[in-house]
Amino acid sequence: MTKVIGVRFKEAGKIYYFSPVEFQIKPGDFLIVETVRGIEFGYCVTGIKYVNDKDIITPLKNVLRIATSNDLKNNRQNKIKEKQAFSICLEKIKAHNLQMKLSDVEYIFDCNKVIFYFTANGRVDFRDLVKDLASIFKIRIELRQIGVRDESKMVGGIGVCGRNLCCSSFLKEFAPVSIKMAKEQNLSLNTSKISGVCGRFMCCLNYEQSTYEEIRKKLPSINSEVKTPLGKGKVVQNSVVKENVSVKLSIDGEEIIKDFSILDVEIISGTYEGLVPENDIKLDVEIENGGEEILKDLFDDYGG
Repeated sequence: MTKVIGVRFKEAGKIYYFSPVEFQIKPGDFLIVETVRGIEFGYCVTGIKYVNDKDIITPLKNVLRIATSNDLKNNRQNKIKEKQAFSICLEKIKAHNLQMKLSDVEYIFDCNKVIFYFTANGRVDFRDLVKDLASIFKIRIELRQIGVRDESKMVGGIGVCGRNLCCSSFLKEFAPVSIKMAKEQNLSLNTSKISGVCGRFMCCLNYEQSTYEEIRKKLPSINSEVKTPLGKGKVVQNSVVKENVSVKLSIDGEEIIKDFSILDVEIISGTYEGLVPENDIKLDVEIENGGEEILKDLFDDYGG
């Protein structure tokens, strides 16, 4: 077992383990730590605890000190420098006529390197841009291309639900999201309705997916014959959310439709909903969007 603390460098960022050494550190403390990128400023999110050695990425880096008032001042100054560097880089990108969008700028705490994050549709030859920036800042320059979801996480914003973006407020890492999830949750397959501000499928599609999958395994599909407390009938509609099925029954010579919980029906013939066939997904997307290009872009981006 190894004694560690959890440190985060950005809001909703990944938590990294560090050795607290002999410092008495508690959640909320600002810290100066040693990382592979250099000396960085972070804050403690999980106090001192012991974890299995196999969960540690060796070598375990140390906390150098609890941040002093001078460290806090330097960190605030770095934030000001980042805004200035952002404006300068925008001017240089325009001067070199580069097809790239600057997303964020980050100074390493000890100011030995500045990182410029950008998005672009393809590869960008930014060698001349790096030379210009290096001549201005006189420190090591790094340009890092990121994806559109990473950009949204960095920049932040408001989602279609009216809340702060999940990725910039609490999601530590992105999980794969696919069009199949939307289909299995009976959502519209119009990409404009299930895409976030980043233009990719909304991360929240993944939150309840496991529940939908479990319920669909117990949900008789439409046209299946089932046995109910009122007799045999045929399923005409079902609902994953309500966990019930609408069954057409014949009672006293009259046909009626009644709703039953999936716990109260027994399938006689037919199938359960289960997973959605891939062909059904592609067909619906092509009809909604008028082509395969959007589908290809979304699947390439999500690995779905």
